[in-house]
Amino acid sequence: MRDHDATPLDDFVVYPEEEMRARAQAFYQLIKRRHTIRYFTDQPVPRDIIETCLMAAGTAPSGANHQPWHFVAISDAGIKAKIRVAAEEEERSFYAGKAGEEWLEALKPLGTDDEKPFLEHAPWLVVIFGQRRGGVTDEERRKNYYINESVGIATGFLITALHEAGLGTLTHTPNPMGFLNQICGRPDTEKPYLILVVGHPSPDATIPRHAQIKKPLATITSWL
Repeated sequence: MRDHDATPLDDFVVYPEEEMRARAQAFYQLIKRRHTIRYFTDQPVPRDIIETCLMAAGTAPSGANHQPWHFVAISDAGIKAKIRVAAEEEERSFYAGKAGEEWLEALKPLGTDDEKPFLEHAPWLVVIFGQRRGGVTDEERRKNYYINESVGIATGFLITALHEAGLGTLTHTPNPMGFLNQICGRPDTEKPYLILVVGHPSPDATIPRHAQIKKPLATITSWL
């Protein structure tokens, strides 16, 4: 490797093999209880919990370590209402045929439609943006690399952190999402990636049976 400024790796923990197995199994048992939630209560969630989960998301790997993401955390009822109105306008066109027959057919088992009440009911919305230019400081405006991959990994970190904290989530992607730049006050150099809905599941929340079908290990894995 080329010479570069570096510090010792002194915070990595090495576990005995049996503990590795136990920890891997414990995490699997935790994460397999993660479900996409569409029914939320309006029970408040303290801001500091959201902040800690966002800090966890910010530790994700990224192209050239540019960290090309920006999170807009929204609890204001008026802003959430604006997002719902704009999102449902796009969704009405989507479900009216803009999506195409094949896509709509694929969504049928999930029971989704153009009404998105969760955008107002849940206590938090986190709008995630990908930044086309940036760097490791606010002043940098260098080209960012692997933006979608980096933002996707950070989003996965965030969803996992929120699940670990005992919160339900929903990834919502109205198409197009340009209205989010204006509502959230973000520049055109940032592209909306998705809206993450965050809160406590309602007592009568359900999960589509279709969403509980997960491909087995033998299907998703090859060993060479």
